[in-house]
Amino acid sequence: MSLKMKNPLTKMNVRQQLILLFLILVSPVFLLNMYANSKAEQILKEHVTNAYEELNKQNHFLINRDIDTISRIMTTIIQNPVTQSMVSDKKDVEFDRVVKYRELNTLLGNNSMGLYGGESIYYFLFVYDPNNSYPFAPSIPDIDRPNNTAKVFFYSDETKTPWIEDALNARGKGVLALIDNFGPKGDQQTLAYLRTVNSVTNGKSIVGVLVATKMDKKIEESFSTVSLPEGGELYLTDWSDRVLATTTEDMGKVLKLPHGLITNEAMEETLSAVSKDYIYVIHTKYSLKQKLVYTIPTKSLLQQISALKQVIQTISIVYSLFAIVVMMYFWRSLMNPLRKLAMFARSHEPGKPLARVPSKERNDEVGVLIYSVHNMANRINDMIHEQYTMEIKQKESQLQLLYQQINPHLLYNTLESIYWKSSLEGNMGSAEMIKELSKLMRISLSRGRELISIEEELEHAMAYTSLQQKRYEYGFSIRWDIGDDVMPYMIPKITLQPLIENAIIHGVINMGEDGEIIVSVRSEEENIIIAVEDNGYKETDYEAINRLLENEAPDTGTGYGIKNVNRRIQLHFGNGYGLHYEARVTEGTKVTVVIPKRASAGQTDQ
Repeated sequence: MSLKMKNPLTKMNVRQQLILLFLILVSPVFLLNMYANSKAEQILKEHVTNAYEELNKQNHFLINRDIDTISRIMTTIIQNPVTQSMVSDKKDVEFDRVVKYRELNTLLGNNSMGLYGGESIYYFLFVYDPNNSYPFAPSIPDIDRPNNTAKVFFYSDETKTPWIEDALNARGKGVLALIDNFGPKGDQQTLAYLRTVNSVTNGKSIVGVLVATKMDKKIEESFSTVSLPEGGELYLTDWSDRVLATTTEDMGKVLKLPHGLITNEAMEETLSAVSKDYIYVIHTKYSLKQKLVYTIPTKSLLQQISALKQVIQTISIVYSLFAIVVMMYFWRSLMNPLRKLAMFARSHEPGKPLARVPSKERNDEVGVLIYSVHNMANRINDMIHEQYTMEIKQKESQLQLLYQQINPHLLYNTLESIYWKSSLEGNMGSAEMIKELSKLMRISLSRGRELISIEEELEHAMAYTSLQQKRYEYGFSIRWDIGDDVMPYMIPKITLQPLIENAIIHGVINMGEDGEIIVSVRSEEENIIIAVEDNGYKETDYEAINRLLENEAPDTGTGYGIKNVNRRIQLHFGNGYGLHYEARVTEGTKVTVVIPKRASAGQTDQ
């Protein structure tokens, strides 16, 4: 058994369906708007991330190039004989040590490099002096006091600091380290670049540690060449994420990075991550234990795509307003007329006159529907009134027929009584005429039937012809050419009698024994063909007779005229049937009756 799927929209009225259609048409625009905004943000973040990854890589390269420049200067200082002469030698007298100290101080001062903003990179040498051979010079404990001239300090195993330990452990490689409270102003923190100074003549002998300060300012110069969106920050950190240089005030603090950013021990690596508030771009150098970090606020990126969002939102709003205007127009153009038509269909009572018939102002389907419904209502009203009138007329006709049937029955019974009395008295001529008249009356009555068998109709026609011959003593002859197969078929009663009467009156009435009437009935395919012929000699206008038969005007004559016969046949069987007049082949007139074969119900009068 197949299950028929029901359309859920049929449970909604047209207005609700239109609203649903509007929502279906508009909602994808807003969904696409949301998708486009999110996709635009995603694409922008990806493009920004890719661009800043490359920028970060180049920036890190420039920073290390500047550090390498400092490292080359430090190499020159390390290899200078003045620096190498600071190796502890017990043979030196105190004057020689003072001269060395002064020359080294001058050497370090001459290599200081000016930076943008009035700052400079200062070089300091921390000489390893385990025997305290330079008591006149400042030592490690004295570096926290303001001293604008001293560039050389001395330390021993007891006074060396952790950052000196880091430099010594690097074995000649450069190390970036944060040093607190170190000159030329003794109250500030500085990022220093450290290198161990070994003896050129004896590689195992340590001269000390060479320090280049203000490296954070040098790196900030490289930071200034990078333009990040508003709120973006740059950080140079060590491997433990301690900030070495930055564009903020967070130098020395530990930078918190997203958990997904895990650095490996690759020689060089570029990483990126997008969090709720920031985009992180990191470039690492494992050999230098450095990380260069960019933090870019996503809010600043969203400001860059705000123009695109506004365009998308404007298009969405304009489309929605346009859709609303179009829906309102069609609502007024379609829904209001349809609602009025629905109200008319619900409230209209068949037969009740219409208050107003709308004019046909619209040519679309709605206009045709409205006009057709009102026309249909008018036609139904007309049919109801016509049916009501016909029912009244039918009842009146039935009453009239009942009244008319009383007299024929009474006359028929009376004629039967007269026939039997005349027969008993021996007046056979009168008796036969009374019998024929009685037969005419009986068949004419036909128990109220409109259709009788051809056999009954022929009996009626023969009785009429016999009565007319005896009544007027006409000398014409009549010949009957009837097939037995046509007898059961139905025919409107009193069809042949008017035709035979016309043949007598207008054809053979004055011809005496020369007059002849032929009545023939034959079967032809689906029809019955009846012909009444006479050999009258009068000229007849057959075209005028046929036009009279085709004219739909009511018959103004009296009695059973040929027009009445033709109309009764067409009312029963259709306009394709009826009478047709034409000239007889030799002379006279021939009328042909065509009716369909309709089986008899088997009812006959007794």
